[in-house]
Amino acid sequence: MKRLSGWDASLLYGETPNVHMHTLKIAIIDPSDIGGFTVDQFRDTLRRRLHLLPPLQYRLVDVPLQLHHPLWLENCPVDLDYHVRERVLAGAAGRRELDDAIGEIASVPLDRDKPLWEFTFVEGLVGGRIAVVGKVHHALADGVASGNLLARATERASNAPSEREPHTPDALPTNGQLIRGAFADHARQVTDVPALVRDSSRGLRRVRRTRGERPEGLAKPFDPPPTFMNHVLTPGRRFSSTSMPLGDVREIAKTLGLKLNDVVLGLAAGALRRALIVHDGNADRPLIVSVPVSLDTSPERISGNRLSTLFVSLPVDVDDAEQRCRVAHQASTLAKDAHERLGPELMSDWLDFLPPAVGRRGLGRLSRRSRRSQLMNLPVSNVKGPSDRRYVLGAPITELYSVGPLSAGCAVNLTVWSYVDQLNFSMLVDSDTLGNPAR
Repeated sequence: MKRLSGWDASLLYGETPNVHMHTLKIAIIDPSDIGGFTVDQFRDTLRRRLHLLPPLQYRLVDVPLQLHHPLWLENCPVDLDYHVRERVLAGAAGRRELDDAIGEIASVPLDRDKPLWEFTFVEGLVGGRIAVVGKVHHALADGVASGNLLARATERASNAPSEREPHTPDALPTNGQLIRGAFADHARQVTDVPALVRDSSRGLRRVRRTRGERPEGLAKPFDPPPTFMNHVLTPGRRFSSTSMPLGDVREIAKTLGLKLNDVVLGLAAGALRRALIVHDGNADRPLIVSVPVSLDTSPERISGNRLSTLFVSLPVDVDDAEQRCRVAHQASTLAKDAHERLGPELMSDWLDFLPPAVGRRGLGRLSRRSRRSQLMNLPVSNVKGPSDRRYVLGAPITELYSVGPLSAGCAVNLTVWSYVDQLNFSMLVDSDTLGNPAR
């Protein structure tokens, strides 16, 4: 067994009936060269690879009296008939029909009494293609860990499935063992408090010293503007996706002398600017977006969240596309500098001390509060996906998409994943925010 980190646990505490904390990974597969394959064959290949995917065998165990964060019980049995579902779309379904189905899948939370993941095997796409929609709780894996899991679950062209006998399930601990373990972990944590307080104080002083250096035109911290995207969420979800050639975006970045991520932020700002003008009638103030930053990009890490967050001013108020990219570069550079001055791991270190009862109560209240968030308008993620073609049962994955969850009060999530030569954009919204998020 192993205890969830404070960051992992907070993603559980923040889940409510209207705020689902699972992420989605969507693989579009073309089986035409191998004559197709069935959901049972997919279950079979997943069964042979389960030993490579230990987080898919984790199950939550709560500590009595909420004395500490929950634990993962490892090596649990997995019922693949339950975890791998089948869905057949009517006719020769295209991207929009698939996106609608993905929105319906995203609207249903995961069952906490089982390992926190599901795959939906979607048939009926035009050209005989197949989609596999993976739903994984964010507490189980962040973007980097999910990408590494995906690499293990799929094949390169020359790879054959690796087989091994299943592990013996771990024994469920007694309440006494859980309580004793909680107190032992708390005793170890107490020794970290003086250094954490000291590092926090130093970080805050470093940030304060640069307070007057913020350029004009960027959003002020803790002052996101009110928008149509910021309200109490509904439980339903809608999904939309699109793709761009990765080489084209890299060429734009090279021409402008910027980084790829600056151009991605500029593209996001342009799309959100159009949406704000349509729905709010104006886009005259920059937004504040949270941009996740990985603290551990090791290809061996396949579970947990090793993240921090940048709060970046997004220039939706800038009309010119090139200038939006340049202002996005300026804003992200400033955010990275503040992040380094404060301390990249400070937030995750403090979350380890979050009492479960306080986390559940406080984050649950946020999900119902109509007052707008003081931190951000929405999350925007850009994650480097696989650079080599991946296969399932010898059939190539032609497209790969990912999207994170909606946060309390933030009804839009924009996630970008690269895959081979593509830059793939995914948007998740709640059912009341955009009638058609693809517009």
